[in-house]
Amino acid sequence: MKNKIKLISIILFFSALMILVSCQKQKAEWKGTIEEVDGVTIVKNPKEPIYGEDIFNLEEELTIGEKENGKEPVFIGIRSIRVDDEENIHVLDARAFQVKVFNKDGTHLRNIGKRGQGPGEIQLAMNMELVSGKEIMVYDLGNRRLSFFSLDGMLLNEVSTGKIPRLFRVIPNSKGELIGWIVLNLAEERVQELKIFNPSLEPISNVTVLKRKQSPRNVINILRPVFSYQVLKNNKIIWGIGSKYEINISDSNGKLEKTIIKDFDPIKITEVDKEYEIKTYFGDREIPSDYKIEFDEYYPAFHHLNYDDEGRIFARTNERKDEGEYYYDVFDSEGRYIAKIPLRIMPRVWKKNKLYTIEEDEDGLQMVKRYKISWKY
Repeated sequence: MKNKIKLISIILFFSALMILVSCQKQKAEWKGTIEEVDGVTIVKNPKEPIYGEDIFNLEEELTIGEKENGKEPVFIGIRSIRVDDEENIHVLDARAFQVKVFNKDGTHLRNIGKRGQGPGEIQLAMNMELVSGKEIMVYDLGNRRLSFFSLDGMLLNEVSTGKIPRLFRVIPNSKGELIGWIVLNLAEERVQELKIFNPSLEPISNVTVLKRKQSPRNVINILRPVFSYQVLKNNKIIWGIGSKYEINISDSNGKLEKTIIKDFDPIKITEVDKEYEIKTYFGDREIPSDYKIEFDEYYPAFHHLNYDDEGRIFARTNERKDEGEYYYDVFDSEGRYIAKIPLRIMPRVWKKNKLYTIEEDEDGLQMVKRYKISWKY
């Protein structure tokens, strides 16, 4: 009798185990589709990701710029962060007119640049990028040029941007080409082009062109969909605009290869949301009396795109878990929707399972932080 009871117990245990394993596999099943349409891979994702929120964990491990009594702040106006293969941290402090470099332990190594109009000097830096991990590029709108430095700070080359007056955010690829966003304000429409340029900033090809009706100068749409783009390590370009949930991947020549689509429920913009967004946009500044603030009916599908060195793509949505804490949709290298993670911080760099951010303390002083990432899948 005892043996019979023991046998039944074993059978029940393994049955329960099989059910548990089966449920876990079912939870990890991707329910999207992949198809080819006119030579472009279309990845269609459902609303729900493969895994839950507990798939991701952050552990703070480094802070640069903590307030120290009697000392000047380390940073006063960070614009960009980039991390090289040795995990040295390069910080473009635009208001200090310098790139500040720290090793992976947070020790300050050097400053590159100073305020001025001479060779290697900086006036109004818009962004900084690493070129194949071997050079630093600073886009200086004030001096209308791209300045290229060696990692130890030597000026290597400068390229004038004067012939392209409305050029925004330039990103180099490993071939020496430059990917940039230009804006043309015509009488009745605003034309935006994502273009590939050669090293001398002569256009090679278009990645995409967007057009919309021109708005009066005194009309502000705070939540108008934002165009976002990044250049991957393999020189492919990810790009998209949040007016619809489509993330596009073009090859290094600008030809569209893949479109990632996700089903989602649009988030309606309430009156409370409008008050919050206006306060966030203007801060303590008074809104000019002749300004008109406009809102669409719904929030954009996503705000901006980012990626890590393992091929994951991150899209910050406009869905909030709490005030200031937004959900990020995570896609794997194939474009499958794998996770939805809440973050109160804005990711700047994902590299070697580390996340680098720009944050502020209670006094508004800027800090660079690094977090260790744990993925549980």
